[in-house]
Amino acid sequence: MAPEKSDSEMTSQQWKEEGNAAFKESDWEAAVRCYTKAVQLCKEDGPEKSVFLKNRAAAYLKLGENEKALSDCSTALDLVPDDPKSLFRRCQALEALDRFEEAYRDARQVHTVDPGNKAIQPILARLHGIVQERLKLMSQTSNKVAKMFEIAFDMTADKEKREVALNNMVVLARENSGSQVMFKEGVVSKIASLLKLEKNEQIFLGAVRVIGELCKENLERTKSILQDLGVPWFLDILNCQKEHQVNAAQYCLQTILNTLSGLTNKPDSKPKPELCLGRDAIIELIMRNVHYSALDWASRLVEIRGLQRLMEVASELKEYNYESSMEITDSTRSLVSVCLARIYENMYYDRARQDFISNIDDYVKGKLITPELESKVRVVVALTSLLLGPLDVGNNIVARDGMMEMILVMAGTDDILQQKVACECIIAASSKKDKIKSIIAQGVNILKKLYQSKDDGIRVRALVGLCKLGSSGGTDASIRPFADGATTKLAEACRRFLISPSKDVDMRRWAAEGLSYLTLDADVKEKLIADKAAIQALIELAKTGNQAAVYGVVTTFVNLCNAYEKQEVIPEMVELAKFAKHHIPEDHELDDPDFVSKRLIVLANEGITSALVALSKTESHNSKELIARIFNAICSEPDLRGLVVQQGGAKALLPMALEGTEKGMRQASQALARIGITMNPEVAFPGQRNVEVVRPMITLLHPECSALENFESLLALCNLAALNETVRKRIIKEQAVAKIESYMFEDHDMLRRAATQVITNLILSPDLVKQYEGKNDKTKYLVLLSADEDLDTALAAAGALAQLTAVSKKCCRKVVDVESWQETMRSLLGNPDSGLQFRGVYITNNLMQSCKEVAERLIETDIMEILMALSLLEDGDEKVKKFALEALKSAEEWKLIKKPGAVSDEENEDDVE
Repeated sequence: MAPEKSDSEMTSQQWKEEGNAAFKESDWEAAVRCYTKAVQLCKEDGPEKSVFLKNRAAAYLKLGENEKALSDCSTALDLVPDDPKSLFRRCQALEALDRFEEAYRDARQVHTVDPGNKAIQPILARLHGIVQERLKLMSQTSNKVAKMFEIAFDMTADKEKREVALNNMVVLARENSGSQVMFKEGVVSKIASLLKLEKNEQIFLGAVRVIGELCKENLERTKSILQDLGVPWFLDILNCQKEHQVNAAQYCLQTILNTLSGLTNKPDSKPKPELCLGRDAIIELIMRNVHYSALDWASRLVEIRGLQRLMEVASELKEYNYESSMEITDSTRSLVSVCLARIYENMYYDRARQDFISNIDDYVKGKLITPELESKVRVVVALTSLLLGPLDVGNNIVARDGMMEMILVMAGTDDILQQKVACECIIAASSKKDKIKSIIAQGVNILKKLYQSKDDGIRVRALVGLCKLGSSGGTDASIRPFADGATTKLAEACRRFLISPSKDVDMRRWAAEGLSYLTLDADVKEKLIADKAAIQALIELAKTGNQAAVYGVVTTFVNLCNAYEKQEVIPEMVELAKFAKHHIPEDHELDDPDFVSKRLIVLANEGITSALVALSKTESHNSKELIARIFNAICSEPDLRGLVVQQGGAKALLPMALEGTEKGMRQASQALARIGITMNPEVAFPGQRNVEVVRPMITLLHPECSALENFESLLALCNLAALNETVRKRIIKEQAVAKIESYMFEDHDMLRRAATQVITNLILSPDLVKQYEGKNDKTKYLVLLSADEDLDTALAAAGALAQLTAVSKKCCRKVVDVESWQETMRSLLGNPDSGLQFRGVYITNNLMQSCKEVAERLIETDIMEILMALSLLEDGDEKVKKFALEALKSAEEWKLIKKPGAVSDEENEDDVE
């Protein structure tokens, strides 16, 4: 026997044959890999390469990768024009991509070059009907568009009729036929002319939205529109103070950027209603496009010194009643902090990060070199934004000689403006323990003095500074930087600011930030959770959508839920630390699970979910992580999950599970999994959402996730897989099967059981059946698990095997090829559990009916005797008896056994007594 060739020794023809074998086994991925090797090795463009390409296209079609199939077929047709198979497969790909006219063209060509091709005839008839219907629709659409144009662009027509016409045009632009007709009829130039004169806001907005819809996911049309209108046109409509106009313009611009970069609009990418000025909208556009997977603007912003411009915006002093050169909102500085953090996150190598810091350095030095007090104040304001954004960069600046001293001097002056900005900077800088110690030593007395100020703005900032310093011990009950009872008094002071109706939103958000530090103390948590007025004030503050309030409110809720990250306590390490006389953190008795559970119930009943939904619109990934932590903590209580869904929590969690920090996505995914376990997925995740939620569940099937996360994900996937074939296909398409199956090998009973139950539901999909029919041991492992010691695991495995053998003769053959298959079947048929016994007799019946070869294998064993006994049991389960008799009947039909009382040809009277 000749030795097998290595991959490097195989020819293109041999790779094609390997691909054909894989294709026959329904292993589409392997087929694609083999055909790709064949294409790469084929040096000449000609008929041979055309075969490889159209074969690969067939595999791509099976995988649903229609664009790739289309490309391969087109290339194959360039090599061999009018090849029927290439045309046929391109027709299939085009139809799947809803390009019906082109598909119809190819179908007609197949019929022309291969008139005897019967497979193309039903496709040709179907496509003919579709194309005719689309032509009819296009004609109707042309008439509609003509009427709408006549009304919408007539300045003398009735205002309400024009508004309705523009709104109808927006709807029509979302349809392929409508957008084609309007674009062809010159709607872009008509809108450009209209908006030069139009004063009606609703008509103006409708026209801008039409442009946005025309640009969505259509590259050629977007390029044409940009060329016709010009970028300045979009910036002009963005540069105004009308909230709705800015929102429409921002969405339009983001759609254009997405189309040009090949991205799609995400569910949460719509403009925030609170961003009512163009500057905030532009900052948000920058944030969305700095990531490498978007347009990768981060490095470009550093190159063109865009950081200095952002720092200039961050240094604005509007909230201090100081003359400002820019029009900014209450959210602008918070957005700049997040934007700077997002840019810094995308500095992936040391040199890039150094360039980022150098740019910030240049800005700071440029301000400090001038003698004006305003420049120094602006530096401190901008530094606060840095400390709330890219913390490492902010700490780097604060650590410079004389910087903290300058801030403390400002805090100690009698000038209200300097006191405010210095207080804020001290609060932001008190993040690392080494800095807190020095600030406590130098700044506590200054903060106490400022707290005596008659100006509420100074008092509340000084109060927050004291709160942050007083909470530096974190959750460690043994550390108290201030005297006993001081934190409770500070909390009461924060509460007064928070619930006072005379205080504005800015005052209340500072009070919330103070509580965010103090609620690390369990005594403060218990006192606050009993204060319904304060809880409601926090929730109402969250609902305002004020970006600056997000951190304080969210962190307070995180602390109340004990949803902060906890370091794992290893008993051996604790003993070692005691031996070395190191400090051992102590948990407060009020942080026991019972107290936490009660706090979660109170928060949920007070309506925290609606507050979290409002807060989830923030652009800060860190804030989203905290929000996800709260959601997850609430969802840890099964009785609260329905309330979370009812108030929109599941909808808010989905985008957070798909984008954000790694920990934030995990927390959101686990919360969704917990909802999916308790509730009917059709109710919890209605419509398309039950497909979109699949990916977050799968992310929890990772070795770095905890066993609890793995288990909850499997339970939720099990419920989802039971919904419909669309969901099952998505689970399979997301490459989840291999991950799920890996848990079927776990020693942990609950994980093994849950994974097997998911496969039981997934096996309903023909796509998974094809996988089990391939060259692998998947079926073998189901046979082995059917005899598992854990009853529920055995029930699930046997259930999957029952469904599999009912639809696949190949898998029936695989069952009897397993070495221990007889032991497994005896175990099932003789099991005292009626559920297992029924599954056993059902599988046996499937095996017997599958083919004569498998039936003969059964006859050779004592399984037939067991079936006979089961069929005769007087007090046996009726369903078991029914399928036992059916199996025996199948054996008779295969003529492997004789009917009772029948006399064979070999018998004679001498044999009868």
